[in-house]
Amino acid sequence: MSLTDRLTLTRQKLRLPRRTVRLRLTLLYSLLFLAGGAVLLAITYLLDRSFPTGDFDKPSGGAPTLPGSKSFAGDTPKTPKAKPDGPTLQEMRELKAQAVAAHAFDMHRLLTGSGIALAIMAVLAVALGWLVAGRMLRPLRTITTATRRITEHNLHQRLALPGPRDEITDLADTIDGLLQRLEAAFDAERRFVANASHELRTPLTLNRALLEVTLANPGATADDLRSMGHELIAAGEQQEQLIEALLTLATSARGLERREPFDLSYITTDVLLDPHPEIGQLGLDVQTTITPAPASGDPRLARRLVANLFGNALRHNVAGGHITIATRTESGQAILTVANSGPVIPQDDIDRLFQPFQRLRGDRANHPDGHGHGLGLSIVQSIAAAHGAALSACTRPGGGLDIEVRFPPALCHAG
Repeated sequence: MSLTDRLTLTRQKLRLPRRTVRLRLTLLYSLLFLAGGAVLLAITYLLDRSFPTGDFDKPSGGAPTLPGSKSFAGDTPKTPKAKPDGPTLQEMRELKAQAVAAHAFDMHRLLTGSGIALAIMAVLAVALGWLVAGRMLRPLRTITTATRRITEHNLHQRLALPGPRDEITDLADTIDGLLQRLEAAFDAERRFVANASHELRTPLTLNRALLEVTLANPGATADDLRSMGHELIAAGEQQEQLIEALLTLATSARGLERREPFDLSYITTDVLLDPHPEIGQLGLDVQTTITPAPASGDPRLARRLVANLFGNALRHNVAGGHITIATRTESGQAILTVANSGPVIPQDDIDRLFQPFQRLRGDRANHPDGHGHGLGLSIVQSIAAAHGAALSACTRPGGGLDIEVRFPPALCHAG
């Protein structure tokens, strides 16, 4: 049996009180009071000892004096009768011995009375310390009781602790802020699960309806069945893309397990070299300014961020519009900017568009890579947060968006 187990067993047998904060504060107050009282008594005793009782000098033609001499309680010191030739040496010694004895008696009485008074005040200090500690810790008990009542079903409740602004009210406000963030996270999770369930159930319902209609047609030909198969394959691809987008969102939200250097300019160039049929279909003017922009993190997630931003600028554009994409380094930060023309977006909708499954008003088109499901910009925000990058977006007066992503300084250059 270890020493800790033995102490625990001994404590259980002795039924010692639980070492609460209130008990510790009471003991601390009492020990400080006792220490202060003992020091005060010691100082008083030493100061009194430092004053001598005095020596008897033989005055010329007068009686001896006893500086510092004291009398017994209730007694009147007797002054020896002066002799014409002055007191003798024996009389001076007797008088000095009487003065020393009187001083010792007074010191003993002082120490005894002070000790009794200190013991009484120690008991009062323990009682007052217990009451004061309880009074000071009452807000903490209120916080504990209120926090225990809050569950995932009533996260809207707050402590709202009244009182002066001190450390305890700061603690209560901090807990209220934590509850507010938890409530927002729970609400976001519920909305995400509901939206994901809806997005996954819709294509499954359409697939089932397509199969039922085709099988219910007795005159269905091989071409009809082949057409149904192509439609099912296309729907399956969209579901795969949606699931892949959800996995990317979950991966980026979990954070980066490791970091490696990369250059944002290389990733952006690689994305621009991919085929983008929307450029020719809409007659878009794409302008690029690509300069080295070293960063560190996960290159695959960074490529997904660039691809989502460029794809968003392509799909939410207008015929004959333009796209400007640039990379640069500023104060050691790798910066990516994507600006595009497009429909006019209210500034109040910017934050909403970066939430999962949120689209432009009236936009229900399905696009690959999960963009048509309203996951493109939310994935961008999640990847930026995982890299510690600052993401900012603002609307353009003529329509479209200006988006900037600032990656933190790279640990080393990508080479």
